[in-house]
Amino acid sequence: MEMIREYADWFYLIGAVLFILTLRGLSGPKTAIQGNRYGMIAMAIAVLTTFFVADNPVVWMIVGAMVAGAVVGIVRARTVPMTQMPETVALMHSLVGLAAVLIAIAAIIHNNKLIELGPDLLAANGVNFHEMSRVHLFELFVGCFVGAITFTASVFAYGKLAAKKWAKTISGAWVKPVQAIIFIAMLVFGFMFFSTGNMTAFWAMTALALVFGWVWIAPVGGGDMPVVVSLLNSFSGWAAAGIGFTLENNMLIVAGSLVGSSGAILSYIMCKAMNRSIINVLFGGAMGGTAAPTAGAGEQVQRNHRSGSADDAGFLMSNADSVVIVPGYGMAQGRAQNAVKELANILKEQGVTVRFAIHPVAGRMPGHMNVLLAEADVPYEDILEMDEINSDFPATDVVLVIGANDVVNPAAKDDPTSPIYGMPILEAHKARTIMVIKRSMATGYAGLDNDLFYNDKTMMIFGDAKKVVEDMTKAINGTGH
Repeated sequence: MEMIREYADWFYLIGAVLFILTLRGLSGPKTAIQGNRYGMIAMAIAVLTTFFVADNPVVWMIVGAMVAGAVVGIVRARTVPMTQMPETVALMHSLVGLAAVLIAIAAIIHNNKLIELGPDLLAANGVNFHEMSRVHLFELFVGCFVGAITFTASVFAYGKLAAKKWAKTISGAWVKPVQAIIFIAMLVFGFMFFSTGNMTAFWAMTALALVFGWVWIAPVGGGDMPVVVSLLNSFSGWAAAGIGFTLENNMLIVAGSLVGSSGAILSYIMCKAMNRSIINVLFGGAMGGTAAPTAGAGEQVQRNHRSGSADDAGFLMSNADSVVIVPGYGMAQGRAQNAVKELANILKEQGVTVRFAIHPVAGRMPGHMNVLLAEADVPYEDILEMDEINSDFPATDVVLVIGANDVVNPAAKDDPTSPIYGMPILEAHKARTIMVIKRSMATGYAGLDNDLFYNDKTMMIFGDAKKVVEDMTKAINGTGH
């Protein structure tokens, strides 16, 4: 134990290096598993080292919390459906924010208790106590309000992604002024706490931060939720780093900074992929999740589309030279990734070149489609990002779109009045033949109709993604009805 105390900084340094290797590994699907292993080892080192260097730890409480957390995590990891992975990630972010708030509260209460005991009594018991400096109060101020915002914002994001009734989108001219008033009031009380150490100001700041997190994210539309999840991931990291300064824990500072910076970079990449600024996503409400009106009051616009069967689709793909599959949330919802992998293998056996095209914001969280395809053991070399494959669409015989909508919507290129105009898309509309699997003609998460569905080259195939893809495979094998 004494040895661990003596070499704690070295253990933390090893953990920090392993966390850096974790991020490097997670940057690509081929190295993601190894990256996860590095992260697990780093976290084990960090937890064990902190456990042994802490002053007078309450062992039963720490071990009990660790066991309870481990049980919940293992059960959730083994049972969560892939369709619920985005909201699970959002919920995990909320716990990091809540932990930051609770640690800040505990640190302040502990400090105040020591002040009440008085320096003479503390000195008599061998406790060398110095009242919190302005720097520590500022660290608590930042860590607490960022953690509080992260907590309630992540809870709302969870509710939005899980389609909970209580997670209702708010809109109206009153929203931005209310956001500004709450935010300014939060900073004012935070400054009072930082300046004077006043506990009433601290509680007021914390309460306002919790309210602001909810009001801030509630107006954001469903189409922007992948960016929100990524940004909240970044916030959870900064909250952890802020509390790391308070606890004077180098490992927590490094780990929090890595999570915060990587989440911020990912948010920037996703905003660039949507041709949006982060300010526009969080405060513009351009993709509000409500279908844009296409006709006057009482008038319904009917547009013609061409539909076909799984047998038709199987015949066209088996006679093509090249097929590109564009997965979307519909594939996750139908749990169709393994059926899609089987379809790709059958086509490859018949000499068809099959590749997968991935948009950065496809699905409900960053990398959602990559995770699904990796789960189905789709070869990494067959999975191409938007910039890699867009130039190939004009020479592609068949594009099969599975439950995607907004990421293949030509309005982003052709309609200056569209909320997504200027957003880079997968240019599936340039292929020779387009096939789209959907349950219905309903709009996507951004609430926008898609001209691709009415294209003369497009064949709509309605039904559950998994069943439709399985029927396509049967048709190619000659075992269909």
